[in-house]
Amino acid sequence: MKINESELIQKEITLRNVRLTSEVLETRRSSIRWLALSLGLLNPGESRLSAVAILDALVYFQFVKKADPEVKELIEYINRNWEAINEKTLRYHLLRMKKMGLIENSQGRFYFKPPSVGDRYDAAVWSLNLFQSDYKEIAQKIEEVIKAIRSRSQ
Repeated sequence: MKINESELIQKEITLRNVRLTSEVLETRRSSIRWLALSLGLLNPGESRLSAVAILDALVYFQFVKKADPEVKELIEYINRNWEAINEKTLRYHLLRMKKMGLIENSQGRFYFKPPSVGDRYDAAVWSLNLFQSDYKEIAQKIEEVIKAIRSRSQ
């Protein structure tokens, strides 16, 4: 029996353990770029700024303002702090982040995926819980496969 592996993939999670140097923390832009690389929004050497600018806006609203922005607010922030972005580009990247499981939206407002327990505006709580449910689900499936392999090997 031949299995099409690509049809079995439900979700991909890219997290990178990137060195956190003093140079990274020197500017907001370098910090946001580091975060985008760590979360898999950017690939090494990639120069796209749209995704980085959107991530910056989301971080600003969630962890500084403790608010959930609408598209208009995101565009205003990005146009003021980065460079002009059009709504189509913004929505494309928001959808991509949503498919990654990084953000959610409700009633036209966007926010990082809230933790199952704790304050979603607390960066420590949010980051520790970011992909926890995904990891648990994957770990359970891995355990199940290993048990099946073990039972067939006895």
